[in-house]
Amino acid sequence: MRCLILLFVLLRLEAFGQIPVEAFLGNERTTADVLWFRYFKNAEDQPSKFLFFNRSRASVDYHNQTAFGLTNAVSYNFNSGLGLVAVAQFFGNGFFPKAGIQYYTRKKNWTLFTWMVSETWSKPSFDWFVLSRFEPSLTENLKLFSQLETLSVTYNNGQYQFTQRVRIGLGFKPAWQIGLGGDFQQIKSENHIQTHNLGLFLRKE
Repeated sequence: MRCLILLFVLLRLEAFGQIPVEAFLGNERTTADVLWFRYFKNAEDQPSKFLFFNRSRASVDYHNQTAFGLTNAVSYNFNSGLGLVAVAQFFGNGFFPKAGIQYYTRKKNWTLFTWMVSETWSKPSFDWFVLSRFEPSLTENLKLFSQLETLSVTYNNGQYQFTQRVRIGLGFKPAWQIGLGGDFQQIKSENHIQTHNLGLFLRKE
């Protein structure tokens, strides 16, 4: 039932137009993920140097409660692709403002988006986020869709949390992708914890 609810949300979000949204049905949990980033327009209706990043992610664990997270960021970007970024994250355990540097480049078939930020509270953590996509055309209406996402969070007490998300599949015009994926996580706190979630993704952009 939870899978059907999240899939229904995905299909309804198609009405919002060009906002990428993904439903991932895994063996351990189901997730709904809305992730996009765009430049603000200037007075001439052209992309400015300011870029807005948004991510809203909900996860339904089959053994525990639903988790939700929201990340918003605004960056000022130079012609080289480097930029200065301010990040605001909202999770179940609180609000976390962060700041650091960002790099973004997009070619015909390849996208790279990454930032390195630190919390601005006392006893800050250090985050390194990387999102890479490779989408070469296979035919006029078909393309390969491959995506690798990593998040490395280290804390000043020596603990860490590493996350990797892999997606590989096919893209169909006008804007649908489907394929296989895996989410992997390694956590060091009092104990070493490793988890994985393997399944099928459906994405609309």
